[in-house]
Amino acid sequence: MNVLVLVWSYLKAKPLNTVLNIVLLALGIAVITVLLLFNKQLEEKISSNAKGIDLVVGAKGSPLQLILCNIFHIDFPTGNINLKEAEQISRSRLIRKAVPLALGDSYQSYRIVGTTIEYCSLYHLELAQGKLWNHELETTIGANVSEGLKLKVGDTFQSTHGLVEGGSGHEEQKFVVQGIFKRTNTVVDNLILTSVETVWHVHEHAATDSSAHEEHEDHPEHDSTFVASRLIPTHEAGDSTKEVTSLLIQYRSPMAAIQLPRMINGESKLQAASPAFETARLFSILGVGVDILTGFAYVLIFISALSVFIALYNSLKERRYDLAIMRSMGASKAKLFVNVLLEGVTLTFLGSVFGLLLGHSILVILGAAVEETQKAGITGFVFYSAEWIILAGSLLLGIVCALIPALQAYRTDISKVLASN
Repeated sequence: MNVLVLVWSYLKAKPLNTVLNIVLLALGIAVITVLLLFNKQLEEKISSNAKGIDLVVGAKGSPLQLILCNIFHIDFPTGNINLKEAEQISRSRLIRKAVPLALGDSYQSYRIVGTTIEYCSLYHLELAQGKLWNHELETTIGANVSEGLKLKVGDTFQSTHGLVEGGSGHEEQKFVVQGIFKRTNTVVDNLILTSVETVWHVHEHAATDSSAHEEHEDHPEHDSTFVASRLIPTHEAGDSTKEVTSLLIQYRSPMAAIQLPRMINGESKLQAASPAFETARLFSILGVGVDILTGFAYVLIFISALSVFIALYNSLKERRYDLAIMRSMGASKAKLFVNVLLEGVTLTFLGSVFGLLLGHSILVILGAAVEETQKAGITGFVFYSAEWIILAGSLLLGIVCALIPALQAYRTDISKVLASN
């Protein structure tokens, strides 16, 4: 009889034990797979979104919040900065490029960002359709915005206050879609880009209503949203009341990394935050939760390995007579050894394959069910080389679990077993 057929027959003989062992291992592998996929994709997204941006300058507050809001667009602004001060910083000899951002509004939960054409060069954006914004109330939108909201070139829409759905709207001001960017797999896919002048123009018409709203609003998120709404065109630097939300800065030389943050944080009312430093701090914070989940996954895998070992050990006791008959019919000791070893490897192989599939499926379901996961670009339809290591490790685990039972099968004494029966 073929060895693989024999192994499969033994596994089918005890379906409950077999399924339990496979499920336990699959759960542990699935947790590790989800963490691997999530961490790898998150690192890639953070790297691609922050690439080309050396420093973010904004209002005093949390440096991490400043980075999350102005690079990854997943938090609320820390406030606004005076345009005059922003332009003074942008003229520093240490700066090669300074790109202003004006935040505060959204459309159907997609953020509207007032900026300049130079923002496109940070992400090397290319147009799939239409053209870049040129006049007030013109926009160019990301690929996810176009697909999610079914917007096309020439369509119009009205923005709302704040960064969540349900805010008061600017019914009198209609934005026009002038173009759609090609997919970049960066945060730009989820943005609606327009000029700083547009954001200022929209809020200029609603200044009176916004002021009245601010007096009665006591929710901190809406307070910061309103502050970020008093925006102004970047070319009117003479007016000291004009503001932008932040500046995205590229250094002219490595020396700027030493001098510029210290100068801004120590000699002005503004705050400078390094994307590299703050994202590293973010990963250290997230790392605690990841380590806990990873530890939980290893516990499941250990329990599964122990269960496989016990199942094989007990099964060997019950099959000693069968093994003795096989030996008497000409089967070698090596064949018995390989037979038990393959049984353990088969169990762990099936568990790891189901675990990998389960891990990918979980992320696919999350991507379909949770909008934020979809916007972040986290998907289960990717495969990393590290998953081969998980598969190889599970096979090695199967060998380790089956090694002692296999050695006992190898040492089976035919005469004693047959005599006792």
